[in-house]
Amino acid sequence: MLKQLLTFIVFFFSMFASYGQLLQDKSNFTHQDTLRGSITPEREWWDLTYYHLDIEVKPDEKYISGKNTVQYKVLKPNTVMQIDLQEPMEITKVLQDKKSLSFKRDGNVYYIMLQTQKVGDINSIEIHYQGQPREAKRAPWDGGFSWKKDQNGKHFVATSCQGLGASVWWPNKDHMYDEVDSMLISVTYPKGLMNVSNGRLRKLVENDNNTATSHWFVSNPINNYGVNVNIGDYTNFSEVYDGEKGKLDMDYWVLKYNLEKAKEHFKDAPKMMKAFEHWFGPYPFYEDSFKLVEVPYLGMEHQSSVTYGNQYKKGYLGNDLSRTGWGLKWDFIIVHEGGHEWFANNITNKDAADMWIHEGFTAYSENLFLDYYYGKEASADYVIGTRANIQNDRPLIGYYKVNKEGSSDMYYKGANMLHTLRQLIEDDKLWREILRGLNSKFYHQTVTTKQIEDYISEKTNKDLTAFFNQYLRDVRIPTLEYEIKNGKLKYRYINIVEGFDMPIEVEIDGKTEWLFPKSEWKTKTVESSDFKIDRDYYIYSKKL
Repeated sequence: MLKQLLTFIVFFFSMFASYGQLLQDKSNFTHQDTLRGSITPEREWWDLTYYHLDIEVKPDEKYISGKNTVQYKVLKPNTVMQIDLQEPMEITKVLQDKKSLSFKRDGNVYYIMLQTQKVGDINSIEIHYQGQPREAKRAPWDGGFSWKKDQNGKHFVATSCQGLGASVWWPNKDHMYDEVDSMLISVTYPKGLMNVSNGRLRKLVENDNNTATSHWFVSNPINNYGVNVNIGDYTNFSEVYDGEKGKLDMDYWVLKYNLEKAKEHFKDAPKMMKAFEHWFGPYPFYEDSFKLVEVPYLGMEHQSSVTYGNQYKKGYLGNDLSRTGWGLKWDFIIVHEGGHEWFANNITNKDAADMWIHEGFTAYSENLFLDYYYGKEASADYVIGTRANIQNDRPLIGYYKVNKEGSSDMYYKGANMLHTLRQLIEDDKLWREILRGLNSKFYHQTVTTKQIEDYISEKTNKDLTAFFNQYLRDVRIPTLEYEIKNGKLKYRYINIVEGFDMPIEVEIDGKTEWLFPKSEWKTKTVESSDFKIDRDYYIYSKKL
């Protein structure tokens, strides 16, 4: 038993350490970090409208080549465009109106010299590129291309690039603030395999040179890291889900030898869809369908092409992140990555520093899934159980304008913050309206933390400034310091930011009531020393 416990502890710490590898952990930033993470003058003057990514993938050589056509609207006068493409990939030529354009490289950034750009015009350039993209070291956290083989020795290839950036394998405007309106993804690959990307399959062509080409079209705005390529010996099965906006196509692409296993295991997918449409509103991408695609790594929230590698196990690779048993009732990857369709793909952070919006709400979606099927107590058990994974090492909000997210606590500290907020609201109907309202108000938009804070404060009619400052921008957990002596309860908050005065529910003398602690001592008459803090509030206590 001790050996099993130690193994489990190692698993937890290694898993959450890996979350922190989405972006390199550092506080000293470089010129390249600024170019990657800020809205530079060479980015802000143009608005993305359309991509056509047209590439050939050669798994034997671990090599890709092709072009990306970038269509854009001119917002301001400028003739220099920033396009991102990480080394060792390289741009070979750029064309506009069939004329070659000059360009220069600065690390992972290319500056393309254009002719005069007239404000309001819709123009396009064609960027040709090639190379051997960075191979994923530990996908999806340290991502790139995963060049694997399945158990039959056939190529099994996939991309994953959150944090690292889509420019690790294709040239684009690699900043979260500007999502392309629509996109065509054309991928050529060895015949006998299949490529699955985002959106809907428009056309499948068999070429004369022992290759095939798939054309997938995305009709909704999509963030760069959500774009993916998945090549394997796939087979497909599907179902139609009766959702809030009508019929939703749900497709599943799995390795052929896993078909029967997947048909049973993927029953969690429509269950996920039902729970999250209840809590968050209609699935945001009906036009592009929902797909679950098997890959040779754990999984990732690629928009309308969610990737799956959880080994057909319940929980997280067969483990329960809450240690309560509730985490083994469902497949973690299907539920968590599915939840990202609402928080990450529908509502997307403008800056990586605000990645807690993606991960906090989506980690919280795990216990809302439980709430929907098993009730509030099961939901509370789970989210409270995940508190053991919180390190309180860094604030949840990272550094702005340098592509740097906050602490990996954005997952379960974020979830417990939201669980606590639900208690403060005291109105589950309103809470559900807020969650659905966020996805309606910010439908297909990029947002800031302030926009999220302001929306929730407005809808709750509460000033939540200090609450969010405490849990998002400070590493300390509010601590209720108290003493019961001579029929008096004396209590106050310590380890709090200025203005923090969150009320909490407690049980005193067997009765539930509210306390309104502040940083100053308060007193209350009690009949006994029977005192208990409601477990749903993410605070600590200290009895004197």
